[in-house]
Amino acid sequence: MKKNWMKKVTVIVAAILLITGITGCGSVNSASSDESEGTIKLVYVNWSEGIAMTNLAKVILEEKMGYDVEMTMADVAPIFTSLADGDQDVFMDAWLPVTHASYMEEYGDDLDDLGNNFENAKIGLVVPSYVDIDSIAELNDIADDFNGEIVGIDSGAGIMKATDTAIETYGLSMELIPGSGPAMTALLATAIDDKEAIVVTGWEPHWMFAKYALKFLEDPEGVYGTSENIHTITRKGFSSDMPKAAAFFTNFYMTSQELGDLMGAIADSDDDPDVVAKAWMESNEDLVASWIPAE
Repeated sequence: MKKNWMKKVTVIVAAILLITGITGCGSVNSASSDESEGTIKLVYVNWSEGIAMTNLAKVILEEKMGYDVEMTMADVAPIFTSLADGDQDVFMDAWLPVTHASYMEEYGDDLDDLGNNFENAKIGLVVPSYVDIDSIAELNDIADDFNGEIVGIDSGAGIMKATDTAIETYGLSMELIPGSGPAMTALLATAIDDKEAIVVTGWEPHWMFAKYALKFLEDPEGVYGTSENIHTITRKGFSSDMPKAAAFFTNFYMTSQELGDLMGAIADSDDDPDVVAKAWMESNEDLVASWIPAE
């Protein structure tokens, strides 16, 4: 009886060891496998350039490099927090040195900057070209034409903080109304259709400059700074964990014409952004190939 019981224990232990061995082998194979089998977590803001670049990166990483990609949309503040905490991997829409400076000051020690993906970006207050002022300093003169409102985007965006500063600096009798990028462009389109005055928080690159006749209001006090560059930032350690993917993001760079073309295609299409991005990728094979690191 005792011998039979011992035999059963021996069989059970052997079975457990066998299962553990299989699981262990699986773990070893996974850990030593090519990094392109991993998952990359991309996070983005609901802004036109970010949607365009992030979806393009997604389809390239999946179709050309073999990664799995997860995309998460969020406001700017939680994006920087999630990157610093290591919960997300890559953000392709950091405006520096001004717009997102406060976030980099707070979280920069826990982030890596892979460099520019776009140069000479600009933020500020934008009006239709038919509005008869040229400077932020003139807004109070016709504040009633704008119903005393500046149409903004999500409240955590750097451009919103800069606009709060502009209201104080220029002594504007106007209220900044938070919203989202799509809501802002929808209100802009309606106002232009009706030939009404509207002032919005705007930035370039953006497809709205290709679609509408717009102008940045001059900023004599320099609240919005000069032109900026858009950077790709990652969680700390991403480059060492996934060096090929990091090399791709380092190589990723678009001109104003290239990015504007992609943003316009997405804005004009009823398809999902990744579908449009895939078609754009297939039409720009040479450019895309230049971003992908050699094996």
